[in-house]
Amino acid sequence: MREHVNDPWVQRAKAEGWRSRAAFKLMEVDDKDKLIRKGAIVVDLGCTPGGWSQVARKRLGTTGRVIGLDLLPLDPMLPGVEFLQGDFHEESVLKQVEEMLHGAKVDLVLSDMAPNMSGIPLSDQARSVHLAELALDFAANHLQPQGSFLVKVFQGSGFTEYINAMRKVFRKVVTRKPEASRGRSSELYLLGQGLK
Repeated sequence: MREHVNDPWVQRAKAEGWRSRAAFKLMEVDDKDKLIRKGAIVVDLGCTPGGWSQVARKRLGTTGRVIGLDLLPLDPMLPGVEFLQGDFHEESVLKQVEEMLHGAKVDLVLSDMAPNMSGIPLSDQARSVHLAELALDFAANHLQPQGSFLVKVFQGSGFTEYINAMRKVFRKVVTRKPEASRGRSSELYLLGQGLK
């Protein structure tokens, strides 16, 4: 807890009005890869507490749409972000998302999801990979052909297989380790661009 409170990124997020330190991770990747384009439709999977949705909404300005999904409530709500509480791989929730999209394809799918950690590394890694697989499946089915997918993964069991699965879906797959990621963390971000 002390590490979190004293974290310079946490302090900076608080000072600048961002929902979480994760906001800086997305900003850095977007600065490099230009993912958030005016008029884009962005879907943020596992969006609570809202750091990535907040960045996407701000960078889109008055254009485009940001749709956030999470099992947990988004509290307080973010102005200009359409939020749906539920499990996006449940048929009923997926149907609601598709109704919100009105048949449109998505330009950018974001996933900064992580499971609630149990402290059992093998179990936590398996659950993390499962979430990333669900996000990849959503992206493969909802992105427009030139769309992009940014997902958090952890190096460990299943990581190589996951990258290979992404390479089957996207023409280009690169890794990103933003400065705001803790150095000792096995966290990485994978960016897939252009559906095959």
